Amino acid sequence: MLRSLSSAAAAPALAAAASASASATRSSLAHASGIAAVTIVGSGIMGAGIAQVSAHHGKDVRLVDLSEENLARGKAAIEGSLKRVLKKEADVDAAVADVMARITFTSSMEEALKGSDLLVEAVYEDPETKRQIFGVAQQYADDECIFATNTSSLSVNSICNGVRPERFGGLHFFNPVPMLKLVEVIKTDETSDATADALREFAAEVGKEPIVCKDTPGFVVNRLLVPYLQSAVDMMERGDASKEDIDKAMKLGAGMPMGPFELLDVIGLDTAALIINSWVRTHGDTFNATPAIDKLVSDGKFGRKNGEGFYKY
Repeated sequence: MLRSLSSAAAAPALAAAASASASATRSSLAHASGIAAVTIVGSGIMGAGIAQVSAHHGKDVRLVDLSEENLARGKAAIEGSLKRVLKKEADVDAAVADVMARITFTSSMEEALKGSDLLVEAVYEDPETKRQIFGVAQQYADDECIFATNTSSLSVNSICNGVRPERFGGLHFFNPVPMLKLVEVIKTDETSDATADALREFAAEVGKEPIVCKDTPGFVVNRLLVPYLQSAVDMMERGDASKEDIDKAMKLGAGMPMGPFELLDVIGLDTAALIINSWVRTHGDTFNATPAIDKLVSDGKFGRKNGEGFYKY
């Protein structure tokens, strides 16, 4: 009788137990970093992208912005991007709804930080604004919450400004976040190994390939990329070659997907100028300004984002 019970009644129970165990294992693996709930401040292109990939990979996401209009725009951007990413699903709308259900959109930092394991700041590259955000967050975040900035170029230690320094680091995603795999994990002199490990593991959990680097100007990618872009502008300014021929040379001769002037227009000349000029202010003995970019920015020509930069769009 015991054998027949085992074969008849116990089999479904064992299957259910196995399924529950597998589900628990998947859940455990999904949060091996210890980061299950993520608060992201800033609902622009970067913040929305980080929210999307985090929710898509099972994280509980709280997206914060003081502007309800910005939140609505960020929500629409995430939904539109998910429809493209999930277009092969049998029921696209249901798949999108499943991910969106894991994102809370709010203007309240206090509410967003309740029970949060990680705070990612993803606002415009202004150091004082970033410092203010972490100063406010410090009032509401749990003691164990890790703070991270998505800055692409500013000093992480300067942004930290003494706010929980051992639990503070850089977490630099690349645009467009859903498409580009790299994340730079930036470790200051005070960032603990445990914090850096958690940030690295979190990046892997949301589908990215993390690298770890020190808190140096531009980290790895921009430290190599920006001087290359500046060199291209300098070549044009000297009359060595036209911007069109420099772009063609780098695409056809070096295998680049786009030339340096095309790339500058995609990045945004205002963003490039901000990065370059911040380096000049803090490391003037190493970096030089690029007046041609500054002139275009002063003329309101930012690149693709507003229709004209080095090229017209």
